[in-house]
Amino acid sequence: MRNIFVKNYMAFALLILISFTFAGGVFMAQVSRYSVQEKQEQLETTVSYVDAIVENNSVLLQTQDNTFLKTYLDQQAAVSGCTILLTDPQGKVLICSLPKDDGIEKDQIQGTVSAKLVQSIRDKGSYFGLGNVSGLFSENYFIAGANCVDEIGQTAALVIAAIPSASTTGLMHTIMRSYLFIVAITLVLTLIISWFLSDMLTRPLKGLVSAAKKFGHGEFDVRVSENNNCDEIDELAVSFNNMATSLQQQEELSRGFVANVSHELKTPMTSIRGFVDGMLDGTIPQERHPQYLRIISEEVDRLSRLVMRMLDAAKIQAGELIITPAPFDLTEMAARVLISFEKQINDKQLEMDVDLQDSLIVNGDSDHIYRVIYNLVDNAVKFVNDGGTLTIRAEEEGTMSLFSIRNTGSEIPAEDLPHVFDRFYKVDRSRSRDRTGAGLGLYIVKSIINLHGGEISVRSANGETEFAFTVPLAQKPSGGNEGRQLTQK
Repeated sequence: MRNIFVKNYMAFALLILISFTFAGGVFMAQVSRYSVQEKQEQLETTVSYVDAIVENNSVLLQTQDNTFLKTYLDQQAAVSGCTILLTDPQGKVLICSLPKDDGIEKDQIQGTVSAKLVQSIRDKGSYFGLGNVSGLFSENYFIAGANCVDEIGQTAALVIAAIPSASTTGLMHTIMRSYLFIVAITLVLTLIISWFLSDMLTRPLKGLVSAAKKFGHGEFDVRVSENNNCDEIDELAVSFNNMATSLQQQEELSRGFVANVSHELKTPMTSIRGFVDGMLDGTIPQERHPQYLRIISEEVDRLSRLVMRMLDAAKIQAGELIITPAPFDLTEMAARVLISFEKQINDKQLEMDVDLQDSLIVNGDSDHIYRVIYNLVDNAVKFVNDGGTLTIRAEEEGTMSLFSIRNTGSEIPAEDLPHVFDRFYKVDRSRSRDRTGAGLGLYIVKSIINLHGGEISVRSANGETEFAFTVPLAQKPSGGNEGRQLTQK
């Protein structure tokens, strides 16, 4: 029984059965107690009436004529529906009065009441219990008794009133039949309702299971309903859909990554092979070999950078990228990076607005931070418009250093800004000139900055795009920090 629907339905059914059983038991116990209490009150009332008459007419017990007492006891028996016995002090039956519909002949009830019952009535003055009065009755009766005393306080007679216990049992059986009939109908209706409730509760889960199976077979567009009239299941459905959307995006990005990497690997390898074959077969003259060897070297470097980025991305994903912090001058590093892009800057005739604070000593892994700055400058130079402006800043900001680079040119659409640091993500619509790259550069940059305890952000509006990041400052060296302004066209 591992099916959640069956478990839920059986739990409902078991709970209903236990509830009805408990309620029925308590109800029947209360009815039984009430019925017995009612019989006791009825018998004790009858006995008290007869006891009062007998005590007031105790002298008649000493005569042979008991007509008055017999007539009165017959009337009481008829009115109360009880069998009434009048015995002498030793328990011998003197008068027996039966209800008209009792079906027992008077001569059937003869003899003497048990000495134990007589003694109990005489000692306590009254009695109530269940029995057959020492065989005087053929079945069990509810019995009430009273001790009748004369004017000098001596026991003159005993009064006993009885009523068959079967009358109470019959009432209980009637009530039980009615109760079981009501319970049966209610139980059937409740179990039917429970079936639909269980199905309503488990149907969304079945939908989730079905969607998960489809998702596992590659159907990444599967989604489940988020309106199931159950907060917990709705939250689960929302989480599932969010997960499905995220995995679908990752799958699309991964496919794009595979395509990009394939292209990135194929293009330089094709160029390298073509140039090498041309030099080997003499198609490329000997005097032009150095030129083509430089091209081959650049393509090899390009392949190396791609492989390194892939390895770094894998290390970041596995949490294995290790940084070794140490103090270094961020200003000096940024200057070295800018110098390495001098040719590209001049080719595009860019206007440079550089403001780097002197001796900006930070605490970080210099190799990784160099890659961050290089990557950001490379992107800015690549996407800035010809004759545009590059603005670079490096300064203190509290306990952190702030580095920012801003370029004019095409903007990044607002819908793409939240994703530019995602793995494999490429903004080809706004930067269609960038047909290379695997979408790993900014992902690696963000990961490196986060490992240093810093933050990185991007802003793109009004024809400008700006990237900025922070890294912790090292202990300041002695001496002032003076800024310097460098402007280059």
